Order: sequence, then structure tokens, then C-alpha cells
Amino acid sequence: MIRNSILFILCLFTAGTAFSQTNTTTPKREFRGVWIATVQNIDWPSKPKPGTDSKSQQQELIQILDMHQKTGINAIMLQIRPSTDAFYAKGREEWSQFLTGKQGLAPKPFYDPLEFAIKEAHKRGMELHAWINPYRATTSLIDSLTSQTHITRTKPEWFFTYGDKKYFNPGLPEVRTYITGVIMDIVRNYDVDGIHFDDYFYPYPGKEQLPDSIAYQQHGQGFANIEDWRRNNVDVLIQALSESIHKEKKHVKFGISPFGIWRNQAQDSLGSESTGLSGYSALYADARKWVQEGWVDYVNPQLYFPFNYKAAPYEKLLDWWAANAFGKHVYIGQGVYRAMEDREGWRDKQQLPNQVRYLRNNPNVQGSVYFSSKSLTNNLAGFRDSLQHDFYRFPALQPEMKWLDNTAPAAPTALRDKNFLFIKPFRNARLKWQAPQDASVFGYVVYRFDENESINLDRAQNIINISFDQAQTSFHDKSAKRGKSYQYVVTSIDRLKNESAPSNFFRKKLD
Repeated sequence: MIRNSILFILCLFTAGTAFSQTNTTTPKREFRGVWIATVQNIDWPSKPKPGTDSKSQQQELIQILDMHQKTGINAIMLQIRPSTDAFYAKGREEWSQFLTGKQGLAPKPFYDPLEFAIKEAHKRGMELHAWINPYRATTSLIDSLTSQTHITRTKPEWFFTYGDKKYFNPGLPEVRTYITGVIMDIVRNYDVDGIHFDDYFYPYPGKEQLPDSIAYQQHGQGFANIEDWRRNNVDVLIQALSESIHKEKKHVKFGISPFGIWRNQAQDSLGSESTGLSGYSALYADARKWVQEGWVDYVNPQLYFPFNYKAAPYEKLLDWWAANAFGKHVYIGQGVYRAMEDREGWRDKQQLPNQVRYLRNNPNVQGSVYFSSKSLTNNLAGFRDSLQHDFYRFPALQPEMKWLDNTAPAAPTALRDKNFLFIKPFRNARLKWQAPQDASVFGYVVYRFDENESINLDRAQNIINISFDQAQTSFHDKSAKRGKSYQYVVTSIDRLKNESAPSNFFRKKLD
């Protein structure tokens, strides 16, 4: 992801007054994501030491997910392929050094981190998006860190060295075939909710030229220049992956988190009011085209900048991406790691809260993803508190994607008190319902209303539980207050969070 190392590319400029603090209604549907970075052990797991076992890693991840659940997060972007290696067992690549300390070494006792993470995320009503770096092959050129059987050694002709890393050469057809196969292994073998790419396509530009001229000579026929050829190489992979993913499992979302600027207006009249690095020119990533062609289901631009920042103003870029959504979802990448920086714009500790307020006022923006997990759990500038106690104090369903599926599941029936056969009065609400005969049901939403409150399923504040378990047909309302009367209703949801009609209404007075 883009952090301080990239900001030197943008012109430094004084940030001005941030967006005014306008309260907004908590939406019932909102994507609330966080990136859990595994590369260099940024967020998880802690750097493996001799004697580190799988149980401690699992417990560490559980603690992270528990904290995010309390914060109100409903989607996890888990980095499972940081450098052409794996945090999962059912694939063709080697175990990651960031998991066990040595590339190719399996965890002990054995467990499958991705399978474990999916299960734990779903327990908490969170989606799990498998975050993949498609082209980065190594994070350094130190030979001892790369296994003798790593693909950079068995297929060296597929790679080039640039700076201090190795990368797949995107211009080789066999590379695209291989990467597609790697990702389809994940889609077929795991119950992921999404496949997620970040901003690393062609490497960020350094002083040297990209060493792909031979590949261009071999495969660049029909292109006027090498830059257009490079963009097409990435386009071909994105289109092929989109078609393959949705053919295999229509409910698996495909999303990309590009650099915050597509093109500047000075380069293209369709571009944004900005002057910084262009992902289109520098990384050969034509993210606007991917959205326009419908190859991605969501775009998640990394807007790690403050309001009124001349090179890359948050508000101008957000408005640009929202205006270029082409009916797909836009989730804004927000840089929580920057919250404590002594820079103009970031000295204002309301910068991130104001960014959330701003994005919520744009109907073409459906949520946020935060970089990164540790910055959020460490509560930098008190931002986690702002989410937990203000913006995310009520639960939210993930936004629907009607272009993937717009059929609502069948509704639950026979909502009642679980203990209704007993004469003794109970002082809490233990709800029970009948699951519908519908294989598309993935889970349930439980709503609670006061005795005389009108029933309105559009209000987030009435949601008291979201579950991703079709077999869980009961709920214990532990927050209900003694002496009060409540109305309850339950709905079904499918994998894409389409919601059913309501069940019957059930009224309960707590003695």
C-alpha cells in the first residue's frame, strides 16, 4: 500500500480548512473495511521467532478481529499473497516467510490461515476479501530469503529485477495465465467473499528504465508505444480474472484499490483536479477503464491525503472517483497511519472524522477501507473511538451488488420466544425462528423496536444482530432491559447481502 515512501512524489502544499463538521445519519448499508497487512509482518502475524506456534498466531488474529468487531468493521482485507507466496494451503505457491519465518516452511501445528480467517470473520458478520499482490515476486534481492524451489528460481525468465525487488513481467502471456491460475485456486478452494488487488501493478517508477523492451519486441505488435502495451497487459489480466471469478462463483466480488489519482486534468480532460503522480502513466493502471468496462465490482482508491492538499486534494479526488463509478461501488481508502503526522492537514485531529462525514454525503460512495489494521487498533488520534462510539455505533450490512444478483432470499417464519412452552416467565428475550427452504440463505438480521415504535427496517439503529450462519436460527437479546416491551422481526440475507421480506412480528415483555 502507499505510505510515506510514496508521498515524496507529490508536491508538498499547505492544507487548508477541512470539510465542515456536519452530522450525517448512520446508513444501514455501508462497507467498513480494514487492510490487515502481512508483508513484513506489518499487522499480523507478529514476526515469527523460534518456538512460535500456530496457536499463538491464531489467538493474535482472533484478538485483532474482536477489536475490529467492537469498532464496527464489517469487512477484512487480508493479505494472503504478499510476495508470490501463500498464507493458505490449497494452492500452488510456497508458504510465506512472513508466516513461519522461512519461505516454504509450513506452520506447526499445521493450520490453514486463510481458512481459519474466513471462519472467524464470518462468525463476526465480517466479509473476508483475499488481498493479493499480483506481480510482486520478492520483497528483497537477498537470495537466502527465497526458497530454492520458489518460482523466481524455477522460472527466472518470467521475472525482471527493478530496484530492490523482483517482479513478474506482465507482458508475458504465460505470466498472465499463471497468475490467473493462482487466484482461481483461491476462488475454488476457499469461501472468500472477495478477491482484492492493491495498487502495485507495474512497479512505482525509480531512476532506471523498466527492463521489458525484449518482451515488447516479442509481444507488442499492434501498439503504437510501449506505454500503451503495458497498460493493455494489465487490462488483459483484469478482464480475464473478472470473467473467471464470476463464472466460477457469482457471489465473489472482485475489487481493486488503485493509487488515488487516475490522471490529472493537465494530462486528460477526463482527469481530476490534481497534479500528483498518475496511476495511469506511472503504474500503467487504467483503473477508470476497469470500472467503466464492468471488470471490477468495486474500486477502492487510496486517498491518503488531507483536504485542500494541492497535489492530491482529498475532496476533489473523492468527487472524481464518485463521478466515475459507472454504477459500481466506490469505497474510499483512508490512511489512518497518517493521523499523527506533524504536517499541514494532519495536525487537525478531525481530519479523518471529517473525511468520513464528507464521503457519507456523496450518494455514489458506499464506504471506507482503512490502512492499516494496527493503526486503527492503536487508536491513532482517537480515530477508532470516533468510529466505535459515533460513526459505527450501529451495525451495517454490506452494500448490495445488484449486477451480480438481485434476487432476495425467502423470509424466515414462525418467530417466537425460544422458551414459549414453559409457564415460568423469563426475564430476557431468547428468540427462535424457522429457517426458510431456500439454499441461497447465508444468514439473518435481527431487528428490535420499542413497544410503540413504528417498524422501519431501513434504520440501522434497530439492528441488534447480523449473522453469517444459515443454521443459526436463534438469538439471545442480552441487551434488552427488564420491565420493557419490545417488538422483534428477523430477515434472511444471501451471500451478496440481498435481504428478504420480514418474518412475522413478535412482541415480548421482559419481567
